[in-house]
Amino acid sequence: MFKEPWERYNIKSKRNVTGMKKFTFYMRNSTRWIGLMSMMLGLSSCGNKQAAQQQAPPPVAVNVYNVEPGDATYFDQYPATVTPLNQVDIKPQISGNIIQIFFKDGQHVRKGEKLYEIDQQQYKAAYDQAIANLNVAKANLAKMQQDADRYTELAQKDAIARQTLDHALADLESSKRQVDAAQANVTDVETNLKYSVISAPFDGTIGISMVKIGTGVYPQTLLNSISSDDPMAVDISIDQADIPRFTEYLQKARDDEKDSLFTIVLPDGDAYPYPGHMYLLDRTVDPQTGTIKARLVFPNRKGLLKPGITTNVQVRHDGGSNSLLIPYKAVVEQLGEYFAFVASGGKAIQRKISLGAKINDKVVVRSGLQQGDQVITEGVQKLRDSTAIQVGAPKAPAATK
Repeated sequence: MFKEPWERYNIKSKRNVTGMKKFTFYMRNSTRWIGLMSMMLGLSSCGNKQAAQQQAPPPVAVNVYNVEPGDATYFDQYPATVTPLNQVDIKPQISGNIIQIFFKDGQHVRKGEKLYEIDQQQYKAAYDQAIANLNVAKANLAKMQQDADRYTELAQKDAIARQTLDHALADLESSKRQVDAAQANVTDVETNLKYSVISAPFDGTIGISMVKIGTGVYPQTLLNSISSDDPMAVDISIDQADIPRFTEYLQKARDDEKDSLFTIVLPDGDAYPYPGHMYLLDRTVDPQTGTIKARLVFPNRKGLLKPGITTNVQVRHDGGSNSLLIPYKAVVEQLGEYFAFVASGGKAIQRKISLGAKINDKVVVRSGLQQGDQVITEGVQKLRDSTAIQVGAPKAPAATK
Protein backbone atom coordinates (compact mmCIF):
# COMPACT_ATOMS: atom_id res chain seq x y z
CA MET A 1 0.00 0.00 0.00
CA PHE A 2 1.35 3.39 -1.08
CA LYS A 3 2.13 5.81 1.70
CA GLU A 4 2.94 9.49 1.47
CA PRO A 5 6.39 10.47 2.68
CA TRP A 6 5.11 12.20 5.83
CA GLU A 7 3.16 9.12 6.71
CA ARG A 8 6.15 6.84 5.93
CA TYR A 9 8.44 8.85 8.14
CA ASN A 10 5.77 9.67 10.80
CA ILE A 11 6.04 13.45 10.43
CA LYS A 12 3.59 15.16 12.76
CA SER A 13 4.37 18.82 12.29
CA LYS A 14 1.88 20.55 10.02
CA ARG A 15 4.56 22.80 8.60
CA ASN A 16 6.75 19.87 7.75
CA VAL A 17 3.85 17.98 6.20
CA THR A 18 3.05 20.94 3.97
CA GLY A 19 6.71 21.16 2.75
CA MET A 20 6.79 17.47 1.97
CA LYS A 21 3.62 17.76 -0.14
CA LYS A 22 5.15 20.54 -2.25
CA PHE A 23 8.36 18.55 -2.77
CA THR A 24 6.40 15.50 -3.90
CA PHE A 25 4.40 17.62 -6.40
CA TYR A 26 7.53 19.10 -7.92
CA MET A 27 9.23 15.71 -8.26
CA ARG A 28 6.23 14.15 -10.00
CA ASN A 29 5.85 17.05 -12.47
CA SER A 30 9.62 17.17 -13.23
CA THR A 31 9.62 13.49 -14.11
CA ARG A 32 6.69 14.06 -16.46
CA TRP A 33 8.38 17.05 -18.15
CA ILE A 34 11.64 15.16 -18.65
CA GLY A 35 9.81 12.28 -20.29
CA LEU A 36 7.87 14.66 -22.54
CA MET A 37 11.04 16.50 -23.67
CA SER A 38 12.83 13.20 -24.40
CA MET A 39 9.90 12.09 -26.52
CA MET A 40 9.91 15.40 -28.48
CA LEU A 41 13.67 15.22 -29.10
CA GLY A 42 13.35 11.67 -30.39
CA LEU A 43 10.55 12.63 -32.74
CA SER A 44 12.54 15.65 -33.96
CA SER A 45 15.62 13.49 -34.66
CA CYS A 46 13.55 11.00 -36.64
CA GLY A 47 11.98 13.82 -38.60
CA ASN A 48 15.38 15.30 -39.50
CA LYS A 49 16.62 11.92 -40.73
CA GLN A 50 13.55 11.46 -42.86
CA ALA A 51 13.88 15.03 -44.23
CA ALA A 52 17.56 14.48 -45.03
CA GLN A 53 16.68 11.30 -46.86
CA GLN A 54 13.93 13.10 -48.78
CA GLN A 55 16.26 16.09 -49.69
CA ALA A 56 19.21 14.02 -51.15
CA PRO A 57 20.61 15.94 -54.21
CA PRO A 58 19.40 14.65 -57.58
CA PRO A 59 21.92 13.45 -60.21
CA VAL A 60 23.68 16.22 -62.13
CA ALA A 61 22.33 16.66 -65.65
CA VAL A 62 25.18 16.41 -68.17
CA ASN A 63 25.80 16.09 -71.89
CA VAL A 64 28.43 13.75 -73.27
CA TYR A 65 30.63 13.47 -76.35
CA ASN A 66 31.72 10.14 -77.82
CA VAL A 67 35.49 10.00 -78.23
CA GLU A 68 36.32 9.04 -81.81
CA PRO A 69 39.47 9.37 -83.97
CA GLY A 70 39.49 12.36 -86.31
CA ASP A 71 41.61 14.46 -88.64
CA ALA A 72 44.21 16.28 -86.54
CA THR A 73 45.46 18.62 -89.26
CA TYR A 74 45.91 22.08 -87.78
CA PHE A 75 47.80 25.32 -88.33
CA ASP A 76 50.24 27.13 -86.10
CA GLN A 77 50.16 30.89 -86.56
CA TYR A 78 53.18 33.17 -86.30
CA PRO A 79 53.40 36.98 -86.55
CA ALA A 80 55.56 37.79 -89.56
CA THR A 81 57.20 40.69 -91.38
CA VAL A 82 57.69 40.90 -95.13
CA THR A 83 61.20 41.85 -96.16
CA PRO A 84 63.02 41.84 -99.51
CA LEU A 85 65.70 39.27 -100.19
CA ASN A 86 67.93 42.05 -101.56
CA GLN A 87 67.82 45.70 -100.56
CA VAL A 88 70.47 48.39 -100.88
CA ASP A 89 70.72 52.13 -100.39
CA ILE A 90 71.76 54.10 -103.46
CA LYS A 91 74.63 56.49 -102.59
CA PRO A 92 77.07 58.38 -104.85
CA GLN A 93 80.81 57.70 -104.85
CA ILE A 94 81.76 61.21 -106.02
CA SER A 95 80.69 64.80 -105.38
CA GLY A 96 78.72 66.98 -107.79
CA ASN A 97 75.28 68.14 -108.83
CA ILE A 98 72.51 65.83 -110.01
CA ILE A 99 71.78 66.65 -113.67
CA GLN A 100 69.61 63.70 -114.70
CA ILE A 101 67.09 61.32 -113.08
CA PHE A 102 66.17 58.46 -115.41
CA PHE A 103 63.29 56.79 -113.55
CA LYS A 104 59.92 57.45 -111.98
CA ASP A 105 59.45 56.92 -108.26
CA GLY A 106 58.29 53.38 -107.50
CA GLN A 107 59.25 52.10 -110.95
CA HIS A 108 60.50 48.57 -111.57
CA VAL A 109 64.04 48.77 -112.96
CA ARG A 110 66.43 46.28 -114.50
CA LYS A 111 70.01 45.55 -113.54
CA GLY A 112 72.37 48.09 -115.17
CA GLU A 113 69.58 50.56 -115.96
CA LYS A 114 70.56 54.23 -115.43
CA LEU A 115 69.17 55.88 -112.32
CA TYR A 116 71.05 59.16 -111.72
CA GLU A 117 73.72 61.19 -113.50
CA ILE A 118 76.08 63.61 -111.72
CA ASP A 119 77.63 66.54 -113.57
CA GLN A 120 80.74 64.97 -115.11
CA GLN A 121 82.47 68.01 -116.65
CA GLN A 122 85.25 68.12 -114.10
CA TYR A 123 85.71 64.36 -114.25
CA LYS A 124 85.75 64.40 -118.06
CA ALA A 125 88.42 67.10 -117.99
CA ALA A 126 90.46 65.18 -115.47
CA TYR A 127 90.16 62.08 -117.65
CA ASP A 128 91.33 63.96 -120.76
CA GLN A 129 94.29 65.35 -118.82
CA ALA A 130 95.19 61.92 -117.54
CA ILE A 131 95.12 60.52 -121.08
CA ALA A 132 97.39 63.35 -122.24
CA ASN A 133 99.84 62.68 -119.43
CA LEU A 134 99.84 59.01 -120.32
CA ASN A 135 100.66 59.82 -123.93
CA VAL A 136 103.53 62.10 -122.82
CA ALA A 137 104.90 59.34 -120.62
CA LYS A 138 104.67 56.85 -123.48
CA ALA A 139 106.49 59.25 -125.85
CA ASN A 140 109.23 59.78 -123.30
CA LEU A 141 109.50 56.03 -122.88
CA ALA A 142 109.95 55.60 -126.61
CA LYS A 143 112.79 58.13 -126.63
CA MET A 144 114.48 56.48 -123.68
CA GLN A 145 114.14 53.10 -125.35
CA GLN A 146 115.90 54.41 -128.47
CA ASP A 147 118.73 55.92 -126.42
CA ALA A 148 119.20 52.71 -124.48
CA ASP A 149 119.35 50.66 -127.69
CA ARG A 150 121.90 53.00 -129.29
CA TYR A 151 124.14 53.12 -126.23
CA THR A 152 124.00 49.37 -125.87
CA GLU A 153 125.24 48.94 -129.45
CA LEU A 154 128.04 51.48 -128.93
CA ALA A 155 129.06 49.89 -125.64
CA GLN A 156 129.50 46.57 -127.40
CA LYS A 157 132.09 48.30 -129.65
CA ASP A 158 133.73 50.06 -126.66
CA ALA A 159 132.78 53.35 -128.31
CA ILE A 160 131.34 54.88 -125.10
CA ALA A 161 131.97 54.72 -121.43
CA ARG A 162 130.13 52.06 -119.44
CA GLN A 163 128.67 54.72 -117.19
CA THR A 164 126.83 56.34 -120.12
CA LEU A 165 125.07 53.06 -120.88
CA ASP A 166 124.13 52.57 -117.24
CA HIS A 167 122.52 56.03 -117.10
CA ALA A 168 120.58 55.35 -120.32
CA LEU A 169 119.23 52.05 -118.96
CA ALA A 170 118.22 53.73 -115.66
CA ASP A 171 116.36 56.48 -117.55
CA LEU A 172 114.60 53.82 -119.60
CA GLU A 173 113.41 52.02 -116.45
CA SER A 174 112.25 55.32 -114.95
CA SER A 175 110.23 56.09 -118.07
CA LYS A 176 108.52 52.73 -117.83
CA ARG A 177 107.45 53.46 -114.24
CA GLN A 178 106.16 56.88 -115.31
CA VAL A 179 103.99 55.22 -117.92
CA ASP A 180 102.62 52.85 -115.26
CA ALA A 181 101.83 55.78 -112.97
CA ALA A 182 100.11 57.68 -115.78
CA GLN A 183 98.07 54.59 -116.64
CA ALA A 184 96.99 54.22 -113.00
CA ASN A 185 95.90 57.84 -112.94
CA VAL A 186 93.85 57.31 -116.09
CA THR A 187 92.14 54.34 -114.43
CA ASP A 188 91.38 56.42 -111.35
CA VAL A 189 89.82 59.37 -113.15
CA GLU A 190 88.04 57.02 -115.53
CA THR A 191 86.46 55.30 -112.51
CA ASN A 192 85.29 58.65 -111.15
CA LEU A 193 83.88 59.44 -114.58
CA LYS A 194 81.96 56.14 -114.55
CA TYR A 195 80.71 56.90 -111.03
CA SER A 196 79.01 60.00 -112.41
CA VAL A 197 76.35 57.67 -113.81
CA ILE A 198 74.60 55.57 -111.14
CA SER A 199 72.94 52.35 -112.33
CA ALA A 200 70.66 49.74 -110.75
CA PRO A 201 72.68 46.92 -109.09
CA PHE A 202 69.92 44.31 -109.66
CA ASP A 203 66.34 43.94 -110.82
CA GLY A 204 63.91 45.46 -108.39
CA THR A 205 61.69 48.35 -107.42
CA ILE A 206 63.16 51.80 -106.87
CA GLY A 207 61.77 53.95 -104.09
CA ILE A 208 61.00 57.65 -103.83
CA SER A 209 63.99 59.80 -104.74
CA MET A 210 65.53 61.72 -101.86
CA VAL A 211 67.08 64.33 -104.20
CA LYS A 212 65.96 66.38 -107.17
CA ILE A 213 67.74 67.61 -110.29
CA GLY A 214 70.28 70.26 -109.34
CA THR A 215 70.85 68.93 -105.82
CA GLY A 216 74.49 68.87 -104.78
CA VAL A 217 75.55 65.49 -103.46
CA TYR A 218 78.69 63.98 -101.99
CA PRO A 219 79.82 60.49 -101.06
CA GLN A 220 77.38 58.78 -98.60
CA THR A 221 74.46 61.08 -99.53
CA LEU A 222 71.36 58.87 -99.57
CA LEU A 223 69.77 59.16 -103.00
CA ASN A 224 67.28 56.30 -102.92
CA SER A 225 66.73 52.64 -102.05
CA ILE A 226 66.12 49.68 -104.29
CA SER A 227 64.83 46.25 -103.32
CA SER A 228 64.07 43.01 -105.07
CA ASP A 229 60.36 42.24 -105.24
CA ASP A 230 59.93 38.71 -106.61
CA PRO A 231 60.31 36.50 -104.65
CA MET A 232 59.88 38.12 -101.23
CA ALA A 233 61.16 36.96 -97.85
CA VAL A 234 58.90 36.63 -94.80
CA ASP A 235 60.57 36.47 -91.37
CA ILE A 236 59.07 34.77 -88.32
CA SER A 237 60.41 34.03 -84.83
CA ILE A 238 60.03 30.44 -83.64
CA ASP A 239 60.63 28.89 -80.24
CA GLN A 240 63.91 27.05 -79.83
CA ALA A 241 61.94 23.86 -79.14
CA ASP A 242 60.68 23.98 -82.75
CA ILE A 243 64.16 24.05 -84.31
CA PRO A 244 64.22 20.30 -85.18
CA ARG A 245 60.86 20.52 -86.94
CA PHE A 246 61.82 23.61 -88.96
CA THR A 247 65.20 22.09 -89.79
CA GLU A 248 63.28 19.22 -91.36
CA TYR A 249 61.23 21.70 -93.36
CA LEU A 250 64.45 23.37 -94.52
CA GLN A 251 65.89 20.06 -95.68
CA LYS A 252 62.73 19.31 -97.64
CA ALA A 253 62.99 22.69 -99.34
CA ARG A 254 66.60 21.99 -100.32
CA ASP A 255 65.54 18.62 -101.68
CA ASP A 256 62.92 20.47 -103.74
CA GLU A 257 60.08 18.77 -101.83
CA LYS A 258 57.97 21.90 -101.68
CA ASP A 259 54.31 21.83 -100.68
CA SER A 260 51.71 24.06 -99.09
CA LEU A 261 53.03 23.90 -95.53
CA PHE A 262 53.43 27.67 -95.34
CA THR A 263 50.67 30.13 -96.18
CA ILE A 264 50.10 33.81 -95.46
CA VAL A 265 47.06 35.60 -94.09
CA LEU A 266 47.18 39.16 -95.42
CA PRO A 267 46.38 42.15 -93.15
CA ASP A 268 42.87 42.37 -94.61
CA GLY A 269 42.21 38.75 -93.59
CA ASP A 270 42.43 37.26 -97.08
CA ALA A 271 44.60 34.23 -97.77
CA TYR A 272 47.64 34.85 -99.96
CA PRO A 273 47.21 32.74 -103.12
CA TYR A 274 50.76 31.33 -103.31
CA PRO A 275 52.40 28.98 -100.76
CA GLY A 276 55.99 29.48 -99.62
CA HIS A 277 58.92 27.37 -98.47
CA MET A 278 61.73 27.49 -95.94
CA TYR A 279 64.74 29.56 -96.98
CA LEU A 280 66.99 29.59 -93.94
CA LEU A 281 67.28 29.46 -90.15
CA ASP A 282 69.32 32.15 -88.42
CA ARG A 283 72.69 31.13 -87.03
CA THR A 284 71.91 31.79 -83.36
CA VAL A 285 69.10 31.78 -80.78
CA ASP A 286 68.27 35.03 -79.02
CA PRO A 287 69.16 34.31 -75.35
CA GLN A 288 66.72 36.98 -74.13
CA THR A 289 63.62 35.47 -75.76
CA GLY A 290 64.65 31.87 -76.49
CA THR A 291 63.59 32.28 -80.13
CA ILE A 292 65.35 32.02 -83.46
CA LYS A 293 64.52 33.74 -86.74
CA ALA A 294 63.24 31.62 -89.61
CA ARG A 295 63.04 33.07 -93.12
CA LEU A 296 60.47 31.87 -95.64
CA VAL A 297 60.25 32.75 -99.34
CA PHE A 298 57.03 33.44 -101.25
CA PRO A 299 56.52 34.28 -104.91
CA ASN A 300 55.27 37.81 -105.50
CA ARG A 301 54.09 37.78 -109.09
CA LYS A 302 51.23 40.23 -108.47
CA GLY A 303 53.21 42.53 -106.18
CA LEU A 304 50.86 42.06 -103.22
CA LEU A 305 53.76 41.67 -100.77
CA LYS A 306 55.47 44.93 -99.92
CA PRO A 307 58.53 45.36 -97.66
CA GLY A 308 57.54 46.05 -94.07
CA ILE A 309 54.05 44.52 -94.17
CA THR A 310 53.15 42.81 -90.89
CA THR A 311 51.11 39.70 -91.46
CA ASN A 312 50.58 36.18 -90.12
CA VAL A 313 52.14 32.97 -91.38
CA GLN A 314 50.25 29.71 -90.97
CA VAL A 315 52.29 26.51 -90.72
CA ARG A 316 50.30 23.37 -91.46
CA HIS A 317 50.77 20.30 -89.28
CA ASP A 318 49.38 16.97 -90.40
CA GLY A 319 48.72 14.86 -87.31
CA GLY A 320 47.01 12.08 -89.27
CA SER A 321 43.42 10.82 -89.16
CA ASN A 322 43.72 8.55 -86.07
CA SER A 323 44.11 11.20 -83.39
CA LEU A 324 41.55 11.33 -80.59
CA LEU A 325 39.76 14.67 -80.41
CA ILE A 326 37.44 16.03 -77.72
CA PRO A 327 35.78 19.44 -77.23
CA TYR A 328 38.11 21.76 -75.36
CA LYS A 329 35.31 22.74 -72.98
CA ALA A 330 35.40 19.19 -71.56
CA VAL A 331 38.93 19.80 -70.21
CA VAL A 332 39.44 20.79 -66.57
CA GLU A 333 42.77 22.29 -65.54
CA GLN A 334 44.00 21.88 -61.97
CA LEU A 335 47.45 23.07 -60.87
CA GLY A 336 48.92 22.71 -64.34
CA GLU A 337 47.42 19.26 -64.95
CA TYR A 338 44.50 18.40 -67.21
CA PHE A 339 41.50 16.17 -66.47
CA ALA A 340 38.26 15.07 -68.10
CA PHE A 341 35.14 13.45 -66.66
CA VAL A 342 33.97 10.22 -68.29
CA ALA A 343 30.38 8.97 -67.89
CA SER A 344 30.45 5.39 -66.57
CA GLY A 345 27.74 3.50 -64.68
CA GLY A 346 25.73 6.61 -63.87
CA LYS A 347 28.72 8.37 -62.33
CA ALA A 348 31.30 10.92 -63.46
CA ILE A 349 34.78 9.36 -63.29
CA GLN A 350 37.67 11.83 -63.33
CA ARG A 351 40.63 10.92 -65.57
CA LYS A 352 43.98 12.60 -66.00
CA ILE A 353 44.75 13.31 -69.66
CA SER A 354 47.67 14.55 -71.76
CA LEU A 355 46.83 17.16 -74.39
CA GLY A 356 48.20 17.85 -77.83
CA ALA A 357 47.46 20.73 -80.17
CA LYS A 358 44.26 22.73 -80.00
CA ILE A 359 42.31 22.59 -83.27
CA ASN A 360 39.53 25.17 -83.42
CA ASP A 361 37.11 24.21 -80.60
CA LYS A 362 38.66 20.75 -80.09
CA VAL A 363 41.93 19.48 -78.69
CA VAL A 364 44.03 16.41 -79.40
CA VAL A 365 44.23 13.92 -76.51
CA ARG A 366 47.50 12.03 -76.45
CA SER A 367 46.72 9.77 -73.49
CA GLY A 368 44.13 9.16 -70.77
CA LEU A 369 41.13 8.43 -73.00
CA GLN A 370 40.14 5.63 -75.35
CA GLN A 371 37.96 5.43 -78.40
CA GLY A 372 34.33 5.05 -77.38
CA ASP A 373 34.65 6.85 -74.03
CA GLN A 374 31.91 9.33 -73.26
CA VAL A 375 33.44 12.56 -71.99
CA ILE A 376 31.19 15.04 -70.24
CA THR A 377 30.98 18.41 -71.98
CA GLU A 378 28.12 20.17 -70.15
CA GLY A 379 27.75 20.49 -66.39
CA VAL A 380 31.46 19.93 -65.76
CA GLN A 381 31.63 22.72 -63.15
CA LYS A 382 29.24 20.83 -60.84
CA LEU A 383 31.12 17.57 -60.89
CA ARG A 384 33.50 15.83 -58.53
CA ASP A 385 34.95 12.37 -58.90
CA SER A 386 32.17 9.72 -58.68
CA THR A 387 29.37 12.31 -58.71
CA ALA A 388 26.01 10.82 -59.71
CA ILE A 389 25.01 12.03 -63.15
CA GLN A 390 22.14 11.83 -65.57
CA VAL A 391 22.84 12.15 -69.28
CA GLY A 392 20.41 14.55 -70.92
CA ALA A 393 17.62 16.58 -69.31
CA PRO A 394 17.00 15.80 -65.57
CA LYS A 395 13.85 13.93 -64.56
CA ALA A 396 11.25 15.67 -62.39
CA PRO A 397 11.64 14.67 -58.73
CA ALA A 398 8.95 12.28 -57.39
CA ALA A 399 6.35 13.84 -55.11
CA THR A 400 6.68 12.92 -51.44
CA LYS A 401 3.62 11.40 -49.74
